[in-house]
Amino acid sequence: MPLGKTIAFVGGGNMTEALVTGLLKAGITRAGDLYATDIRPERCAHLAERYSIETGRTNSEAAALGQILILSVEPQVMDQVLDEIRPAVKVDHLVISVAAGYPITRAAAHLLPGVRIVRAMPNTPSSILEGVTALAVGPKVTEQDWAVARTIFESVGKVVVVEERLMDAVTGLSGSGPAYVYLMIEALADGGVKMGLSRPVAELLAAQTVLGAARMLIESGEHPAQLKDRVASPGGTTIAGLHKLEEGRVRATLIAAVEVATRRSQELGEEKGH
Repeated sequence: MPLGKTIAFVGGGNMTEALVTGLLKAGITRAGDLYATDIRPERCAHLAERYSIETGRTNSEAAALGQILILSVEPQVMDQVLDEIRPAVKVDHLVISVAAGYPITRAAAHLLPGVRIVRAMPNTPSSILEGVTALAVGPKVTEQDWAVARTIFESVGKVVVVEERLMDAVTGLSGSGPAYVYLMIEALADGGVKMGLSRPVAELLAAQTVLGAARMLIESGEHPAQLKDRVASPGGTTIAGLHKLEEGRVRATLIAAVEVATRRSQELGEEKGH
């Protein structure tokens, strides 16, 4: 169902393109209701040519045109961008920030009191509309605002809502998680190559196995341990492989990877705050 609102993107990078693609494909908005701005003329030209949306280079113009503002810029330039758009942002705007490690209170300090702010943390598979986004809402956000934000990000995948204090954990899990999965796929494929499979066949087997297992988990709603136990028959090949994985502390290592990435996200947020 169309939102019936104009959406302006400040920053025309990969996440903006993913959202434009998802919104148009899902019929949530029309190209004529989208506006994007970027300091790189080639990005504006690309978005205008491929998606038939309006583009420009002035952030304040984007803020004036959009009822919903999606700030898709690097966190180190967010202060500057917010100060630039402040005169054009009114209390009836909905502002959505996808800048990692940039808290809602800091964004609010640069805007007029009462502006509604949602913080979003999407991940890179959003570019193929298979992402997952965590949303945290500011104190002034209404139920309607929340529904709008959810609709926007559901166009590129799944959506969860978390308390803002947990956004660093989201970064450590789903933000960094694709890299962990790519590493596992590469390792599984290497194992197949070691045992005689060609590289292309091994990579396809590994990647499709991960994709199928993930979809089965989501669609079944079952606990991963239950699905694992179904594959591991008594005295069979899978339980032998699982034993070797436990010897290598793969479970503990993955938990530790999420933990250290979360802590690093916290550190980067503190560094940006100085």
